[in-house]
Amino acid sequence: MIICAGDSEQFEFAQPMGIGLIEVSMNLTRLCLFDKPEFILFIGTAGSYGDAKIFDIIETKSAANIELAFLSNDAYTPIDNLVTANTTNQKDIVVNSSNYISTNSKLTNNFLKLGIGIENMEFFAVLKIAQEFNIPAGGVFCITNYTNEFAHNDFLANHKKAKELLTQHVKRRLEELIAK
Repeated sequence: MIICAGDSEQFEFAQPMGIGLIEVSMNLTRLCLFDKPEFILFIGTAGSYGDAKIFDIIETKSAANIELAFLSNDAYTPIDNLVTANTTNQKDIVVNSSNYISTNSKLTNNFLKLGIGIENMEFFAVLKIAQEFNIPAGGVFCITNYTNEFAHNDFLANHKKAKELLTQHVKRRLEELIAK
């Protein structure tokens, strides 16, 4: 099953689950309870902490939920805030998820030191739900912006093209799978 966030980020071949950690958690849990998929593929856009370039396509099976306050040693969490569905030895780019979009590049550069490369609001919830229901899962992302003071404007300027690139990429990968 292919899923996406929804609202302005919908795809003709993907079922929308909602925006942010809470909506995705509720809607994907409901879906898994009543019509459990064999595989979950989340597609969406993401912001880069610096290494990934605008319009790069990133496939991954790893996500984190680390808030900015953690980076400045102003917060801690007792929960496990890293999840992966990766069963290979290949290193994934880790996607950080929060209900907030980061705009402080000086602070977010610290994510790179933790091995976290990009951010997307929903992916951590997707992987946690998939893990709970023992469903293989992954994500495909297109970079729309860097996590700096221009993040929102760049996202808006690049969103349409990113959705087109994601659509092309996912359709090409599906054709490759069918050809096998």
